[in-house]
Amino acid sequence: MNLTDKIYVAGHRGMVGSAISRKLRAAGYTNITARTSAELDLRNQQQVNDFFATEQPAYVFIAAAKVGGIMANNTYKADFIYDNLMIEANLIHAAYQQRVKKLLFLGSSCIYPKMAPQPLHEDYLLSGYLEPTNEAYAIAKIAGIKLCEYYREQYGCNFISAMPTNLYGSNDNYDLQQSHVIPALIRKFHEAKVNRLPSVTIWGTGNPRREFLYVDDLADACLYLMQHYNDAQFINIGSGHDISIQALALLVQQTVDYHCELVFDSTKPDGTPRKLMDVTKLNTLGWHYTTSLEEGLAKTYADFLGSGT
Repeated sequence: MNLTDKIYVAGHRGMVGSAISRKLRAAGYTNITARTSAELDLRNQQQVNDFFATEQPAYVFIAAAKVGGIMANNTYKADFIYDNLMIEANLIHAAYQQRVKKLLFLGSSCIYPKMAPQPLHEDYLLSGYLEPTNEAYAIAKIAGIKLCEYYREQYGCNFISAMPTNLYGSNDNYDLQQSHVIPALIRKFHEAKVNRLPSVTIWGTGNPRREFLYVDDLADACLYLMQHYNDAQFINIGSGHDISIQALALLVQQTVDYHCELVFDSTKPDGTPRKLMDVTKLNTLGWHYTTSLEEGLAKTYADFLGSGT
């Protein structure tokens, strides 16, 4: 990409999209276009087609998606599959129609089978059953991968896909009904600290292991892939290290600096036992993460305190 090429970041107000936009500006890119959901409904094909025809972006980052934690995914399955299918299909097809030079579609680590071998290698896609609690979201993301793959195969489009691990960081969603595990833990411990509560309740047994990546590292990886990766197969983005939910809770507790009892509610679902990405392919390409979990949690808690949540 040249510094003056027009770049469209879909989902620029979300955690991932805003991080990509920050990274692009910091790297000197000056022609970035975006629309809010009020200005452009990505589920509406005509609106998306009109936007692409008018703006004519040369490069596209698809960070727009309906996202949420385990409760939201398990409760609003129809919304998650419909919204995400429509968003990605409209964007990818419009990019093809307007001859976009290159497109990066961002998926999720939940595309992998629940009981897939660890760490999760790109070849494990569609090799087993998905985790039921986020199956709707996962199916939509798999469809996005295949759209990019088939538009490349049939039309020669340079559309690539990347699968990030669990993300956290600035501009996250701290709503306890919709959020992922790190922002939920940050809010729970912070509210316990403010209200001097004796304990914090955490979903599940605490035994599942998860990998986490600071969102600014993801943005750096996305720009790196846009510059250096052109293969048909999607590529994992992660740190290559995981941690148990119990150990994570202790780290968040330390970050918030409030010591209380941890209560694990085993009546709530654990989800997939372990999700660790095999990032050999990305590391071999030349990219490595730089933000430790401890550093990232400190930055994220500072963001939470400044958010007025």
